[in-house]
Amino acid sequence: MIPAIQLEQVQKHFGGLAALKGVDLTIEQGEFFALLGPNGAGKSTLINLLAGLLKPTSGKLSVLGFDVQAQYADARRALGVVPQELVFDPFFNVREMLRFQAGYFGRGRENDAWVDEIIECLGLTDKAHTNMRRLSGGMKRRALIAQALAHKPPVIVLDEPTAGVDVELRQMLWEFIKRLNREGHTIILTTHYLEEAETLCSRVAMMKQGEIVALDSTQNLLNRLPGKNLQLKLADALPTSLMDLVKFADGLDYTLALNEVAQVEFVLTELRAANVAVVDMQLIEADLEDVFVNLVGRA
Repeated sequence: MIPAIQLEQVQKHFGGLAALKGVDLTIEQGEFFALLGPNGAGKSTLINLLAGLLKPTSGKLSVLGFDVQAQYADARRALGVVPQELVFDPFFNVREMLRFQAGYFGRGRENDAWVDEIIECLGLTDKAHTNMRRLSGGMKRRALIAQALAHKPPVIVLDEPTAGVDVELRQMLWEFIKRLNREGHTIILTTHYLEEAETLCSRVAMMKQGEIVALDSTQNLLNRLPGKNLQLKLADALPTSLMDLVKFADGLDYTLALNEVAQVEFVLTELRAANVAVVDMQLIEADLEDVFVNLVGRA
């Protein structure tokens, strides 16, 4: 099967800055794939290259086998990109914008049923005839997601789609996107909400300074860290002897990073010695954020 996305030794330089340093990446058709990394890691550069908004310094990119440079129209038709920025045409209402967007990719009135379905699934029915300028920020975000899907692309890139949006939209969006994935669409997600990537994506690439530093199934990445997180709610401040274990603290709520379960007894012993009572306690597995910090750092 032809890969949905393929990058071969892709480099991108901006003057003396190497934004991508010879990236190789293959994403198969039908995958739900996460592309993670701190700001400046090269994620947006990679997406802009796939969309044809930038040209690589060297290397080759393809979408469903179409070379992004040599066969741009075919490659772009196969791709739908939800951008981070709220960029829209202020002269059209929601339905007009979606119909024009589909028309850009050769889809005419026969596509209207799909446009209606997108509008309904993203909760835009009441705003279908509202000018884009009059929409709230959350509704504009919904409309831009709909715009990326208007021509029913087989490969969908979601670049921080839930940044700053309400819980209702998140739930609505993910139900719709999961359905599209079940129907065969390839989904590539970039997000700073790592719990989304852990829940939704079967495979993850982690980037740092223009390179891929980890590429594996989500479960295999989670298995790299055998440690546990100990969540504590205390009646008093944590003893100084345990401060080196603190991963997160909020008032008297603490999360401690443990290398093994046996450390729980050490923690409880130190708390008893300091006369600090435990109000609540929970031991949980390490998550994708722990793996991310371990491999990439918090930069």
